[in-house]
Amino acid sequence: MPAPATSLRDTVETTLSKTFDQAQSSIANHQKNCVALYKLHLTASELRQSSSSGDGKRFVGERFFEETVCDMMSRVLLVKKGQAVADRIAKFLGAYIKVLVEKTEEEVRKEGRDEEEDTIADRFMARVFRHLLQAFVAKDKTIRYRAVQIVGEMLPHVGLMDEGLYQEMRGALLGRLHDKEPQIRAISAASLAKLLPTEEPDDVTEGETSILGALVDVLEYDTSPEVRRAALVNIHVTVDTIPHLLTRTRDLDSNVRKHTYSTVLERNCSIGEGEDSKSVGHAHPRFLSIEHREMVIKHGLGDREPSVRAAAASLVGIWVDVMRNPNQIVKNETPAQELEQTMLSFLTLFDLQEVTIPEEALMSVFKTRAEIFDNLEFGDAFWENLTPEKAFLARVFVDQCVAAKDDARLETALPVVTAMAFRIQERYNGLMVLVQDELDEGQIRLEEREEDRIRREEERMSKEFILTELLKLAVNLDYADEIGRRKMFQLVRAMIAHQALPEGLASRCLDVLRKLSDSERDLIMVVVEVIHELRDTEESDDEVVVSNDGNQSVGDSSGPRKKRSGIAMSAEEQSRRDAMDMRCLSLCIGMLERVNGTFEENSTLEGVLSELIVPAVRNKEQYLREKGLICLGLCCLIARKMAARSLQLFLNQIAGAPTQFKLRLLQVVFDVLMVHESDFLSAGSGDNSDKIVEYLLSVLKADESAEIHACVCIGLAKLLLSGMVTNTNALETIFLLYVTPETSDNLELRQCLSYFFPVYCYSNSENQRKMKELFLPLFAQITEMYSELEEGQTMVNPLQLASMLVDWMDPEKTVYVPSEVPGRKKDDNVHVDLAADVVKALFDDNLTRENNKILCQILSKLHLPEVVDENKIKTLKLLIYNVQSRRPPREAAAKNALAKFDATISNKYSAQLESFSEEDCRKLEYLKDLFEFLDDIIPEEEPEPEIPPPATKGKKRYVIRSSNIEGMPEKGSKAIDERRHDYNGWKRGRDR
Repeated sequence: MPAPATSLRDTVETTLSKTFDQAQSSIANHQKNCVALYKLHLTASELRQSSSSGDGKRFVGERFFEETVCDMMSRVLLVKKGQAVADRIAKFLGAYIKVLVEKTEEEVRKEGRDEEEDTIADRFMARVFRHLLQAFVAKDKTIRYRAVQIVGEMLPHVGLMDEGLYQEMRGALLGRLHDKEPQIRAISAASLAKLLPTEEPDDVTEGETSILGALVDVLEYDTSPEVRRAALVNIHVTVDTIPHLLTRTRDLDSNVRKHTYSTVLERNCSIGEGEDSKSVGHAHPRFLSIEHREMVIKHGLGDREPSVRAAAASLVGIWVDVMRNPNQIVKNETPAQELEQTMLSFLTLFDLQEVTIPEEALMSVFKTRAEIFDNLEFGDAFWENLTPEKAFLARVFVDQCVAAKDDARLETALPVVTAMAFRIQERYNGLMVLVQDELDEGQIRLEEREEDRIRREEERMSKEFILTELLKLAVNLDYADEIGRRKMFQLVRAMIAHQALPEGLASRCLDVLRKLSDSERDLIMVVVEVIHELRDTEESDDEVVVSNDGNQSVGDSSGPRKKRSGIAMSAEEQSRRDAMDMRCLSLCIGMLERVNGTFEENSTLEGVLSELIVPAVRNKEQYLREKGLICLGLCCLIARKMAARSLQLFLNQIAGAPTQFKLRLLQVVFDVLMVHESDFLSAGSGDNSDKIVEYLLSVLKADESAEIHACVCIGLAKLLLSGMVTNTNALETIFLLYVTPETSDNLELRQCLSYFFPVYCYSNSENQRKMKELFLPLFAQITEMYSELEEGQTMVNPLQLASMLVDWMDPEKTVYVPSEVPGRKKDDNVHVDLAADVVKALFDDNLTRENNKILCQILSKLHLPEVVDENKIKTLKLLIYNVQSRRPPREAAAKNALAKFDATISNKYSAQLESFSEEDCRKLEYLKDLFEFLDDIIPEEEPEPEIPPPATKGKKRYVIRSSNIEGMPEKGSKAIDERRHDYNGWKRGRDR
């Protein structure tokens, strides 16, 4: 090809050099330089040359311009990461692509040309991109990084792209997602995300990974937080990608978690048209499903990092702003009423039945948006037509006032006690009417439509929720007004005496009763009295409504219960009686959960125990027996003598019980043991303690339920951590459950024990001693377990587990607080004694080479104190000396690790080992048993070197030359000389 005109060549080279020089100094001049470069590009495109084939003219000027730009880019590719000049050039090239595409599209529209026709922008991009794609596979990581960076800056501004070039670009970027350098993978993920909107399902062939699939894999599984963050902030937020993006709310890196809220979710909450569109950028927060919204609140506001919690709180505040709908503002509405409507709309984002999550969200708003908390008003109009959102808003507002000790604000917000009592009574009567209607017309409504049934169920749940929130709020009322106090007391007492009151409301009523009662004795007397009334009152089908004086207006018969001795009850009567007993047992459980005194101080409980709880425990119906045993367990917590008599009953019930019932029984057993440990687990209890622990371990081994495993492990962990149980068998069992692949899905168990073991070991040296005694048995079982892994099972390798155990036994990490535990001392010799045990284990004939290597390697991880007893250090040195002379490790790594540890011992304790010799040690009495052990060890003979078989006659030997192997040492190097020496030795042996 003939060279272009000399004048053009000089102009292009001079102008481009000057332009790139200016672009690398500042971003401010990029726009001006882009326009100048475009004019130069157009000038160069005018120089064309006729083709010899006669099919048109070749773009000589354009080619020269493109080659000069590529030459400039090639120089940038060599600039290492972190240099601002190269970053500015990359941005400049991206900006120029944007200008070039815009100008070209404008010209095409003006001239009315076909969009598919080849343009100056298409030719330039094809040349530049293909030049950069060649650098994607360079050996130098700097070149790969800069090439991907420049492509990433250009891609957002590319309009139409040739199909072939698109496929090349897509494949090259997918390949860079697996680059060994994290920064290259990160920028590749960001660049590839820009191609995501252009990918159609037809573009992906069968068996090929889509761009979305590749980015999701990077997002969830890449080991570098930088790469995961790059994928997170660049993946387009759509209905399909939201579930994957929200998984990063539980990312290991706090910065990634923070970006999930502050970058991914916060930027996409603006109000706009098209709430049903795919893009969240124009969507309402309702674009997230209710499960996703709850996940954001639960994970974000509950995060352990303050920065993440702050980002989540900021997002929740933005949701409040987004939910303010100007179209719903009523004319003449006050700012307080407008704010109230906004907060009620905000609460509709959540399922209020999941009380905890919307409560956390609302509390967060009150804390971060003080103006909202300060301007909310709860006048008389607010309480007239209560909705679940209104009741919830008022209750959480009151809780926040109580938490902040803002008594003045609380007094202005709450109505007087009497008024609140009447409102609660009104809501209660409405709920009971609905419940009674359902009971009376239950048979008639069997054929009703599903929609009506759902509507009625929702209405009942709504009324029950409102009443629950009002009762929670009533706990914080000021009961200085005696009239209001009496009214509330009568109302709540009448409510718990109603047979059809939902169980959830009964517990809330008991909270109010506890607040109104002068003492626990009064509370117990009231509840026991209600229980006797319920059991002794004939059941009535009449509607029960509370009148204005707080008493039941209908069905308030106080006649005695029919005597059933000698009279067989019908199935319907027995069912009704069992339901009443269940109701009474629930009240009894709620009462006992709120009692802290002793059983002996409340004699009224004796009657409930003998007439209600004990018969329920003996009942054949499982649901009654379960309730009865829970009541009995709660009684045992406040009655020491009863606990001593009842514990065996609970243990006997466990064996054949269903999973949920067994879970309840185990919780009762552990609660009783924790409260009355001196009776069952103390040193004076004899074998009783070990029997109880062994029985619990047998339950753990016999049951396969994950819930049972978690319950028993958590209970044993509490007993071990408190020092109530010292059984090493329990410690060994729960550790093996912690590491076995069988419990990999039991997150509750794993999370509990992940916290327990470090705390247990670091709490005192005695616990570290127990782990030291278990180290070798645990190591043997771990290695056996690891060798028997089945396909699909995963487990941490033995070296990591052994290192973890060693770390737990580090005396430097022990919490030493002598003022809290008088007489307790820190033991600095735990690792020294562990070293002796490990070295002694190296004499074992059955120890595999891999296990021998692991034990030798962990010696370097041991902490050696400055001062050690001379007897201990001589024992350790003697063991090391005999291992090296009698049973030296076969693996080079193990042998080197042992030698290094020996050198460390000799150097650190040189003064104590100055005159060390085996002959002198034999004279020491305390080493007598050790020498008896060592003398029984038969030294191993060095194995004879294996002689390779002679070459087979008649077969040609192929020699691989060093020049054919990448990384092979040069001739004459030390490595080659050693290989030649080994070869000559083998050759002489073969000849012999």
